[in-house]
Amino acid sequence: MTPMTRTALRHFSRAILALLLLGAIAWAESVDVALEIANPVLLKNQKTTTYLRLSMTGKEPADAEHRAPVNVAFVIDKSGSMQGEKIARAKEAIRMAIEKLRSDDIVSVVAYDTNVRVLVPATKLTDKQPVYSAVAQLNADGSTALFAGVSKGATELRKFLDKDRVNRIVLLSDGIANVGPSSPGDLAELGTSLGREGIAVTTIGLGLDYNEDLMTKLAQSSDGNHMFAENAADLEQTFMREFGDVLTVVAQEVKVEINCADGVRPVRMLGREADIAGQKVTLTLNQLYGGQTKYAIVEVEVPVNFAADSPGTVSDIAGALVKYRDIEGQSPHSFTRMVSTRFTDSSEEVEKNVNTDVMTAAIYQIGVERNIMAMQLRDEGKVEEARQALFSNVYYLEQNADLYGDAKLKEEAARNSSNAANVATPFWGLERKKMKADQYQSINQQKAR
Repeated sequence: MTPMTRTALRHFSRAILALLLLGAIAWAESVDVALEIANPVLLKNQKTTTYLRLSMTGKEPADAEHRAPVNVAFVIDKSGSMQGEKIARAKEAIRMAIEKLRSDDIVSVVAYDTNVRVLVPATKLTDKQPVYSAVAQLNADGSTALFAGVSKGATELRKFLDKDRVNRIVLLSDGIANVGPSSPGDLAELGTSLGREGIAVTTIGLGLDYNEDLMTKLAQSSDGNHMFAENAADLEQTFMREFGDVLTVVAQEVKVEINCADGVRPVRMLGREADIAGQKVTLTLNQLYGGQTKYAIVEVEVPVNFAADSPGTVSDIAGALVKYRDIEGQSPHSFTRMVSTRFTDSSEEVEKNVNTDVMTAAIYQIGVERNIMAMQLRDEGKVEEARQALFSNVYYLEQNADLYGDAKLKEEAARNSSNAANVATPFWGLERKKMKADQYQSINQQKAR
């Protein structure tokens, strides 16, 4: 690395030092940030592909009284297919979720079938009984105007839209959107627009008839969660899992910037969507949750002549800047991390110093990418190619699980094996929904990894 490059990265690190000093103690109470490299030791004079991982871990709130107030809109599909146990379980799940809310929280309830109806206009929960009564009147009939339902839920949220609150739409649907805009692209545009306003959409797909591509696009584009409830009996647990997140948001408006040293090429972001321009990688998240880790993994290429000095040279590879707004203090915070690598002539030393946690996280995400490609083959009618792609992924994951002693990779290999076994069975519709939910949750770290 040239002296100019090293100086530039050091200046990047110092540029926000004053901001760090303004709120270091408050920052430490909400988010921890780490920037790591899969290969802290690299071979000298050899082009190498490796991985950077930026991890952001939200600290557990001290108690429920210190959580941020919530502004939530429940948007419920009440079309004819929701009759019977489905609508009954949905009403009970909403009731249980409302029980978790405080008097300073805002709630609204929107129901949609062929048309859209606001059952509970956005209101403070000073009295929960009228809300319970309105939800109890839900009945199922008609078609599925999903786009209009979400749009109306957003309208209710905007009445109290406030960056000091956690603004969330919780969408439940068991069917195909068949009234109004209904393509995954349409819903992705809506989600992107809502995300810019600070509104995240959590989508819950119920049963085997909903469009999982549409639901995941809406969630992904707004940085919300996606969940699959195979049957009505799963709804209450699914709602509680979602509210476990909503009630533990510790940071919002998260902006990530990773700057690679001159010569180090950022190739791609694994899983997540990000912008890459020259040496800079940027990513935005709507929120971070207490007790959960979100991460971004960047594949980078280190050139053959990066370390021109003798073996043992330590060179900065990249720096990361994370900006966010603390949900409790409502103050902006910035934090920077640097990562470096040492160069050697010994391949054995390189292998001995691999950061297995970062490497296996990258392998896990590559396995998810391969699972997605296999599903695309199945969607194209290439059943046998899809099966072989899944078996190839099983081998890839198992080999690396054995190499690095990683149980999560073993679990992912077993999941891919199950996918392969069901790729040509009458149960493919169910299997596809499970795969889509697993893919989404893995990419967005809804699951612990």
